[in-house]
Amino acid sequence: MVAPSPADADAIVIGAGHNGLVTAAYLARAGLRTTLIEARATVGGTAASEPFGGATVNICNCDHLTFRTTPISDELGLAEMGLRYLDVEPAQVNLAWDGRPAWLTYHDVGRTLDELGRHYRDEVEGYRQYLRAAMPVARMILAAAAEPPSVGGLARTAIDRRFRGASTMMRWSRRSAASIMRQYFTADALRGPAMVTGPMVWGISPEFPGTGLGALTYALRHAGTVGRPVGGSGMVPESIRRRFEADGGKLMTSTRVRAITCEGERVRGVLIDDDLEIRAPIVVSACNPHDTFLAWLRNPPASAKPLIDRWRETPHAQGYESKLDGVLTEVPRLHALAEVDDPDAMRATAIVAPSLEDIDRGYGLMQQGRVLDRPAMFLNLPTVLDPSMAPPGRHVLSLEVLYTPYALSGGWATSTEPTRWLDRLESITETGWRATVSDWRAMTPARYESEFSLPAGHATSFAGGPVAAMRNTELTRYRTSIPGLYLTGAATFPGAGVWGASGRNAALTILREQAAIRSS
Repeated sequence: MVAPSPADADAIVIGAGHNGLVTAAYLARAGLRTTLIEARATVGGTAASEPFGGATVNICNCDHLTFRTTPISDELGLAEMGLRYLDVEPAQVNLAWDGRPAWLTYHDVGRTLDELGRHYRDEVEGYRQYLRAAMPVARMILAAAAEPPSVGGLARTAIDRRFRGASTMMRWSRRSAASIMRQYFTADALRGPAMVTGPMVWGISPEFPGTGLGALTYALRHAGTVGRPVGGSGMVPESIRRRFEADGGKLMTSTRVRAITCEGERVRGVLIDDDLEIRAPIVVSACNPHDTFLAWLRNPPASAKPLIDRWRETPHAQGYESKLDGVLTEVPRLHALAEVDDPDAMRATAIVAPSLEDIDRGYGLMQQGRVLDRPAMFLNLPTVLDPSMAPPGRHVLSLEVLYTPYALSGGWATSTEPTRWLDRLESITETGWRATVSDWRAMTPARYESEFSLPAGHATSFAGGPVAAMRNTELTRYRTSIPGLYLTGAATFPGAGVWGASGRNAALTILREQAAIRSS
């Protein structure tokens, strides 16, 4: 079937994850007739929330930090669309499998140092030295993420900040994150949690050179404020959807893209179900670049061959994280919090970390299809802070487990791994906790593939920082060698978690280019 007009829209965005939503919302707000196409029945992708066991659970971990450092909420007026945040304080609970006490990270540095001094007095001076080096870098990266990365842009950011952090950023970007942890800290309870929330969530070992900026995770919790949307993580994509439609955007859910069509040297539109073609001079893919360039492109110009060949030679990584969702009748208490004097500690996510040595060993085991005996865990109970996510008398459990391979030895269908993670969690909580679980499920890499269209259970994601960014043109400039075809999403800078900066940067790039065309 042929489209009824030469251009059915000014822009088409493929994929309604949070970055695709952000891009589409900015384009619609600027007056472009924008169509957003999503294969699933709902928006948000893995940033969404959904019903389970009579409660609301988040598809992935619920803590938002970097999104709150962007101007997206204010620029799109998301508070008017129902988005409201609760600050998470303390910002994080940190502990290792070694049985020593937990310690708490607060947004306030002084309070964090006081807390650290009660349990790890020998680490206080190392933490101070770490922050002196790391804080300027963290602030610089958050500022740099507000614009597409370039040599000139980074230079301007460095000048604006009087070069504070620039030299450290360059040095750390070449080092391993583990070596930076060893420079400042000796205890597993300080070394491990930073690596769990750093390189481990990139799916790589912190011993790898080039992972050094993954050591910024403690500093980021002082530079920004951790928060959770009332009603669950999915309120971010939901509020953006409302804004997009309020500004005239057209949303098509339960609709699969079959092809991205080209005509001559530029993009022409997309083919969807029943071979209906929707034409637009601008097409933005917020999906996996491998699908974009290798599966969907139809009749691409000859100039795109180097791009296509490069992605054909780029291996697609496999999924490496899983998540358990549960509904409980009581809040479990960690043994490691027995000496912590803060009744609000269970509001925060608790990071249960292996040692640096075990983390690196776990990466090797993952390549063999195996999981560490004591794996890295993100434990949170979102209903402690936000009771609206469950009925009265019930709590939601969220347990994220890292280095859980897509290609698990023996397969996921009959594996006892997820049950073993609950057993491991019970070993560090009060006796009898498992009896309070009324229902639970395991979201494994295999389920992320089947239910969220993530090939091999993995969303190609950007790992690194501004320095690495400049080496990947279509991932950092958002435009491709095919005029009119753009990228956004986890694969594009800065990627990583619920940030949204990629979506905003892609939209601003498109709007600036459209303004330049109109003025020429």
